[in-house]
Amino acid sequence: MKASEIRVMNPDELEGELETLERRLFDIRSQAVTEKLEDPSLLAKAKRDIARLKTVIRERELPGRKEGQEQNE
Repeated sequence: MKASEIRVMNPDELEGELETLERRLFDIRSQAVTEKLEDPSLLAKAKRDIARLKTVIRERELPGRKEGQEQNE
């Protein structure tokens, strides 16, 4: 999932997608413990997608900041 795709989602969609990805990460971790993963990179991809979602959610929580704007400009 790309950051540009995430930024066009509304807050309810973001929360739903975050919940889905966290559930998928749990399933992948469980599978990694109990059996061999077919694609070990799925674990890293899920973590990155969760981080992207949380970043966008946090950006929207911060008042007075625009997308891509640095704090120290």
